[in-house]
Amino acid sequence: MIPIIKKKDIPDFLERFNSRRTAAGSDVTGVVRNILQTVREKGDRALIDYTRQLDGADTGSAGLRVSGDDIVTGADETGTAFRDIIMQAAANIRTFHEKSKPETWISWEADGVLLGQRVTPLKRAGIYVPGGRAAYPSSLIMAAVPAMVAGVAEIAIVSPPDPGGLIHAPVLATAQCLGITEIYRVGGAQAIAALAWGTETIPAVDIIVGPGNAYVAEAKRQVAGTVRIDMVAGPSEVVILADEHANPDYIAADLLAQAEHDPLASSILITDSARLAAKTEKAVTVQGRTLNRRNIFEQSLKSYGAILITDHLDEGIDLVNSLAPEHLGLHVEKPWDMLGSIRNAGAVFLGAWSPETVGDYWAGPNHILPTNRTARFSSPLGTEDFLKRSSLIQYSRTALEKNGENIIRFSNMEGLDAHANAVRQRLR
Repeated sequence: MIPIIKKKDIPDFLERFNSRRTAAGSDVTGVVRNILQTVREKGDRALIDYTRQLDGADTGSAGLRVSGDDIVTGADETGTAFRDIIMQAAANIRTFHEKSKPETWISWEADGVLLGQRVTPLKRAGIYVPGGRAAYPSSLIMAAVPAMVAGVAEIAIVSPPDPGGLIHAPVLATAQCLGITEIYRVGGAQAIAALAWGTETIPAVDIIVGPGNAYVAEAKRQVAGTVRIDMVAGPSEVVILADEHANPDYIAADLLAQAEHDPLASSILITDSARLAAKTEKAVTVQGRTLNRRNIFEQSLKSYGAILITDHLDEGIDLVNSLAPEHLGLHVEKPWDMLGSIRNAGAVFLGAWSPETVGDYWAGPNHILPTNRTARFSSPLGTEDFLKRSSLIQYSRTALEKNGENIIRFSNMEGLDAHANAVRQRLR
């Protein structure tokens, strides 16, 4: 079910792995551009038409916004046990993100100079919650809680409705637990357009976050600059680096957990142990027989999954840093000793008792992570994404008189004599 690839064939696999970006977005750019333009021109009418055309749902009678009564009804369907789990998960995520919140600071320097940084929250955030293959209340928590910790005043949720015009009940229950009441029945690129530019019903936002399909990702890329976005997310991925001491059943379970997301998802084991590779390949086959989403994970594992056998773990570390995976599992005897060699990974799971699933739902760090090798320069979604910084500068007369001539010379060196004049007027 998952191919074992020896060292000489690894370059061919890596080329196929890197092709996922093209496979996910080859024909969507023009389609998305047209959708964005139509929504920008026609507003709510375009949202209603696209929702009927693409989701098979009629929102004309019920309205684009989910009513308070509908939120309560949907939430009640899930039961109190589910809501208790949501509240505990949200508490864990809040605790983690509160620790990383940037703060305003001010420093008094010599000669009456004040320098500082003022940190303020964005006013309004839009959260995209996927529908389709599964409901993702976990993604709603991961997007909303950091925004709340940052102090964002207004949070709007967009999510594609089912043919009956309904949003997944677990998503509504999660929104209720978080105290979010602004929810819209619209998904796809059209929802991103509405959040970016606003319509008669949906006010524009300052930032759009949350995962989605290739059309949503491309729409976010095209509106970036009009609004802030978290990232242009691609198909999900996990890399596990394992030595001969690792448990093949645990590894197989983690590979399958990632592969069930999407046919384009990638699950990779890197090891220097041929024995572990063979045992893991067998365990994937055995465990896969009992799982529900077989049609999805079989496609994923066949196309973008692999067990890569290297001569040494050092070569495996080099592969990890080149792949820059969204999720990295270190199934090695001494994971903390190896961590210092890892430069590129969205989230690192250390040791056999840290499955990716705990990060997806419970531990606290965000599961909205950089994909498609962007962990080389990008970070997980965090509180800081919902904040903006303003520099604070106050000079005294003494300080300007002390430094003014050098500032004038610098301005003149760049040929900007009006800049120099702004200082010279004060020195006179």
